Amino acid sequence: MGYEAEVVGYLVVDTASRPKLAQGSNASVPPHKLRMIPIKGNATSDLAIELCLTLGLVFKQALRQTQGLMRSIARLLGVEIAVPDFSTLPRRGNGLTLRTKPAPRRDKPVQLVVDSTGLKIFGEGDWLEQKHKTKHKRRSWRKLHLGLDLVSGRIVCSDLTKDDVGDPTALPDLLDQVDGPVDLFLADGAYDGEPTPDLLAARFGSLIEVTIPPPKNAIPSPNAAKDPMARDCHIAEISARGRMDWQKATGYNQRSRGETLMGGWKTAIGPKLKARTFENQKTEAKIGVRVLNRMTGLGRPSFERTA
Repeated sequence: MGYEAEVVGYLVVDTASRPKLAQGSNASVPPHKLRMIPIKGNATSDLAIELCLTLGLVFKQALRQTQGLMRSIARLLGVEIAVPDFSTLPRRGNGLTLRTKPAPRRDKPVQLVVDSTGLKIFGEGDWLEQKHKTKHKRRSWRKLHLGLDLVSGRIVCSDLTKDDVGDPTALPDLLDQVDGPVDLFLADGAYDGEPTPDLLAARFGSLIEVTIPPPKNAIPSPNAAKDPMARDCHIAEISARGRMDWQKATGYNQRSRGETLMGGWKTAIGPKLKARTFENQKTEAKIGVRVLNRMTGLGRPSFERTA
């Protein structure tokens, strides 16, 4: 895929038309006598764009700061490489395809916990509040959907949608990203209803264990006495033992790890998206998933049987 020429650096030119490179020039020319001319070159690789966006996300930097950081790293390493311009990063980040990494070897089926949270974006409301000191009626935000594997502790599926997309609507795209069998599915009451269990059974087989808490006013299905579904069993058990005992018996308390994951995202990555366009925000969310999985891999012990 070809890209148009990008700004890869700047040329400093004085009034006497003596061109000098900005990084290697020590000429004592008055600042008002200088003129900056952009240098255009070949397109930067996707790997370089991904690296810059990743470091900017980890260190919570603006695009100009990320450009300066990469220049400093290149200078410390003593390598002469073209650092992407700050204006290049958002343009190339639009629809950027991240590198595919081999999935870690999995000996057990996935135990999937799905949850979602809202991420704030910089929109018209923030501009009105900062510029004119007025309150905006409606905040702009995006919805981040994450799927956590309880066995490996990794995020195995993710998606970023607009705020009007419900959790069950985003579930099919999440399940498409899961590579391998799933024997347990945990989610909150937003996924309650027949479509979710039917979708899971069609994808992963009828033996998958689906644990979704029914609402307080839930009633059994018409065929609950002869052919009870899993939801009917949950309703009967909650009615007989109470909701807290049902959570302990079914292992639903493990869903708290999904909520912990959301808290970890907002602590490590942040509660707000920096990108302005929706496609760039989706790229930012994908990079955030890779960052958290990398942190999990570095901090999680690996056990191997020796005897």
